[in-house]
Amino acid sequence: METALAAERIGSAGPVGQATDAEIIRASRQSPDRFGALYDRYATVLYGYACLRVGRGPAEDVVADTFLAAFAQRHGYDLARASARPWLFGILTNKIAERGRAEKIHYRDARAWQNPVVEGIADRVADQVSAQAQRGRLAAALNRLNAADRHVLLLVAWGQLSYDEVAQALGIPPGTVASRLNRARRKVRAVLETTIEERTHDDG
Repeated sequence: METALAAERIGSAGPVGQATDAEIIRASRQSPDRFGALYDRYATVLYGYACLRVGRGPAEDVVADTFLAAFAQRHGYDLARASARPWLFGILTNKIAERGRAEKIHYRDARAWQNPVVEGIADRVADQVSAQAQRGRLAAALNRLNAADRHVLLLVAWGQLSYDEVAQALGIPPGTVASRLNRARRKVRAVLETTIEERTHDDG
C-alpha cells in the first residue's frame, strides 16, 4: 500500500497523539504533511474492512484511493466532527462501490474469502453469524443484497460503526440506516436458513 501519503508523518511537525482527527485535518490545511497521521490511525482498519469486501489485492488500491481522495477533500471536512472515522469509511464505501464487480466476484469465490487478521474487525453479521464457519452461505447472501443495504449492514457488522456514524458516512438519516439494516438482516437470515434447510433435506 505504497502511496505518497504513506511516507508522510508528523515527524518534526509536532506530537499528535492527543490531537483529534479534526485538529489534524485543520493543521494539514496549512501543513499537508500532517495529514499522514490519519493514515497511521486508520489505514489498518480500513484495509481490513476492504479486504472482506473486495479481497486483498483490490483492497490495497481501494484504501490508497480513499486516502488520496480524503487528502484532496480535507478543506471541505466539517471540523465540528472530532472523529474522521465515519468520513473515511464513507469515502471508502464510495471507492468500493466503484468496484462493484470486484466485490461480487469476491463473494462468489468463497474459497478465496478469508478474513484478514486485523484488530478491531468483527467476524459477525446479522445475529452473530459466524463468517468463518458459514463463509460460502454468507457470501451468497451478501451477494444478493442491493448495494445500499449491503453498505449499511457491513459498515455496522464489519466496520463496527454506530447507526449515527453510518448515517454520517453515507449521508443518510439514522432512520434510513435502521430500516436498511433491518431489511438486510432479514434477507441474510432468509438465505442462510433456506440454505441450511436445503442441505438438511439433501442429507436426509
